[in-house]
Amino acid sequence: MEKMMEKPCTEFLSVLASKAAVPGGGGAAALVGAAGVALGNMVGCLTEGKKKYAAVEADIQRLNARAGELRRELEGLVEADAEAFAPLAKAYSIPKDDPARAEIMEKALDAACAVPLEILEKCAEGVALAEEYAAKGSVLAVSDAGCAALFCKAAMQAAGLNVAINTRLMADREKAAALDKKAGALLAEYSPRADAVYTQVNGQLKGE
Repeated sequence: MEKMMEKPCTEFLSVLASKAAVPGGGGAAALVGAAGVALGNMVGCLTEGKKKYAAVEADIQRLNARAGELRRELEGLVEADAEAFAPLAKAYSIPKDDPARAEIMEKALDAACAVPLEILEKCAEGVALAEEYAAKGSVLAVSDAGCAALFCKAAMQAAGLNVAINTRLMADREKAAALDKKAGALLAEYSPRADAVYTQVNGQLKGE
């Protein structure tokens, strides 16, 4: 079967728009996060090797290396999200009077939460990379660093919703609360950081 990231963009979006079970919000969040990280990486590539930025060359090279890895990780999570949702979709179809349903559903919900939480974590790192790209990267591409932060923030928020829609159905409320707390903490820390990058870049472009 063709992998999600191997589909042409038009086909991916067409399937996303349909009633097909996958891709869904989690996969879309991973893709948007990957795009955000790629934008940051572009800023780095436009900065690397320029005499004007020789003082931060080592930092830019480090950022570029990690951005490349992070983008590939998020691309992998597009597929992982689809794979994690399949068992959950199957579990929903089990008759409610089936004694095995509860355990199967709980395992499926656990797996379905794990991927968007990982997407959230990686997009938070994408925000941190965007911060550095905005501060150290070429001023000619600073708008892209701002876009990178915003894309990663949107992807974080979307992934957070995909965690929440699954934790609310978990029978293990203690575990659900722990997952919600972890997601909430990441959003509380990194959303304002992404906003700060946007404010900085917007002000810079407007000469404020």
